[in-house]
Amino acid sequence: MTQRTSASDVPHKPRYEHSIPFLWPFAAGIELGEEGLKIVKDNLTFLSEAEKIAAPPLPEWASPNHILLDLDTMLLRDFSTSSTPMNHVPVIIDAPYAGHSATIADYAKGQSLVETLLSDGLARVLVTDWKAATEEMRYFDIDKYLAELNVAVDDLGGSVMLVGLCQGGWMSAMYAARFPGKVRALVLAGSPIDTHAGDGPLKRMVDDLPPSFYAEMVEAGGGLMRGQTMLAGWKNMHPGEQYLGKFVDLYEHIEDGRYLNRTETFERWYENPIDLPGRYYLQAIDLLFRENQLSCGRFVALGRRITLRDITCPLYLLAGEADDITTKEQVFAAADLVGTSPEHIERRLVPGGHIGLFMGTRTLSESWPPIAAWLLANGAAGQGAER
Repeated sequence: MTQRTSASDVPHKPRYEHSIPFLWPFAAGIELGEEGLKIVKDNLTFLSEAEKIAAPPLPEWASPNHILLDLDTMLLRDFSTSSTPMNHVPVIIDAPYAGHSATIADYAKGQSLVETLLSDGLARVLVTDWKAATEEMRYFDIDKYLAELNVAVDDLGGSVMLVGLCQGGWMSAMYAARFPGKVRALVLAGSPIDTHAGDGPLKRMVDDLPPSFYAEMVEAGGGLMRGQTMLAGWKNMHPGEQYLGKFVDLYEHIEDGRYLNRTETFERWYENPIDLPGRYYLQAIDLLFRENQLSCGRFVALGRRITLRDITCPLYLLAGEADDITTKEQVFAAADLVGTSPEHIERRLVPGGHIGLFMGTRTLSESWPPIAAWLLANGAAGQGAER
């Protein structure tokens, strides 16, 4: 008996050649019709965007600036306008030196801490643009960075207000303890001051891995802690999101131009990590995170053991409720460690995670204007810090 074959059972033969790579998107679109063409278009857009966020161009500064100093460790970028009175107490944003560019402080228009501080009345705003470490920098230590921060402060007249972001926070706290007469006011945002407080993933990673693990990574990097190595570590804190989830989100929003622009801007910053000097990195891991020397008063900075009790300037502490990099406990612990009187210490806990503290639109619009007003009140023009 001969079995009858329906039209739906007949194998479909493509009308156009699919074997030439250049032509397959067009051929597939024609085969699938209008809806298929949309799918192909979305797929092509997705592949293009995925490539951008996997290997994006370098991040850029969002606001006009000029380089005031070019030191071994940093470019000191000045965002002040030419009309800024030079008697205004400068604000130095001490950007994180933890594997990513300092552009997080001036991330994008409408998402810039620099822009926010300037628009809320602070006339002189500068940023420490820490340089990616080269082979020649592999032996730079924490003292080297503190010394060059001191050069920057002295070049600005010897009296500044410091805004420390993340890892820039412990460096700012060290500086304020070592040179208390030079710091008029101190803001610590997402800054690990007592690294043994709380129970975040970063703390657990440091506790669970032996010191030799970090030393071997530096050795493998030729004396540097490679940015790509650190980036892999950060991603592994949330592997589902970093290796799959963000690409799923990208595909779901492939026709949303604003979403694509935001994603591209973020990935320019996130996927372009910078290398750190091996000695600086290992000191931070061993002395600060493992031994917690800063909060215990055992850290030696530029030849002198420092104590946070020597910080007596007004202090503002900003923490993220969902921050799993620097827990709120690590930030707010500073209030009990410094010598500042309680009435001159401000604390603020905001919704969201870590980097949102510095570039999140909600935090920038709601939380940083009061901080700017607080800085203005504590750094009146024309007054110098007591030496």
